[in-house]
Amino acid sequence: MEDILSIEGLNKTYPSFKLKDVSFAVKPGTIMGFIGRNGAGKTTTLKAIMNIIHYDSGTIQAFGTDMKENELENKQRIGFALSELNYYPNKTIRQLMKSTKRFFKDFDENRFEEACKLFNLSQNKKLEELSSGMKVKYSVAVALSHHAELLILDEPTSGLDPVSRDEILDIFRKIVKDGNRSILFSTHITSDLDKCASDITYIHEGEILYTGKKDSFVDSYRFVIDKSKNHDYEKEYVSFKELDDHIEGLVKKDKEKFFVDKGVEVKEPDLEQIMIYLERRDKDESFAL
Repeated sequence: MEDILSIEGLNKTYPSFKLKDVSFAVKPGTIMGFIGRNGAGKTTTLKAIMNIIHYDSGTIQAFGTDMKENELENKQRIGFALSELNYYPNKTIRQLMKSTKRFFKDFDENRFEEACKLFNLSQNKKLEELSSGMKVKYSVAVALSHHAELLILDEPTSGLDPVSRDEILDIFRKIVKDGNRSILFSTHITSDLDKCASDITYIHEGEILYTGKKDSFVDSYRFVIDKSKNHDYEKEYVSFKELDDHIEGLVKKDKEKFFVDKGVEVKEPDLEQIMIYLERRDKDESFAL
């Protein structure tokens, strides 16, 4: 099955930050969560995909064609939204939509109206009157309104209340249900990925640490709670922290038997626990991936 989006060897250098050989692919019918700490390179990567910023080297293909060479055609098929809107603050949502629709041949105003109703988004409000969460809702509504085959969204659920987040995740699942459309979205809300993502790509300090099936990634680790606080086991952890009454931390799956044999509690981790303890490692140590 041909990838709907493919990034190979993407490099971008700033004075204090680098993207280093970023490579991953999004297949049709999938939702991929793009995770990492703030400043890890998520937004930079998404901007490079959309040719908003110049990158030093690498190739980006969408729908089997080079993104730079077929930029205008491919962007008709992509719904893209950054995490924050700052342009035309005095324009109403309806006025912004009227301006935006001119860039898309197949923009569907009825679909936009439906999305606004679903998100409780008043089209008579000015952009400057919207909260951060409402600005995200507007961006997602636009992305959904021109029948995009690929949605690329930067922190789309950030700032939303739990009900609105759940509504958007339901929409995401429906979008990819036919197997022809895909979503790539960056997030630091790992519980959202637990609800809807089939794949994840994890970026750390500009480098991809993992890309593939979410369940395979989670299953490769175990979460340990050692109430004996035995410091002799510390070298077995990916990383750990000592609390008042126990030591807890992350270990690779192949260490599970070691801890079970010692009578230590071992559990399956969630994505948030994995991310927290991977990021806790000292910067001069390599990740155990």
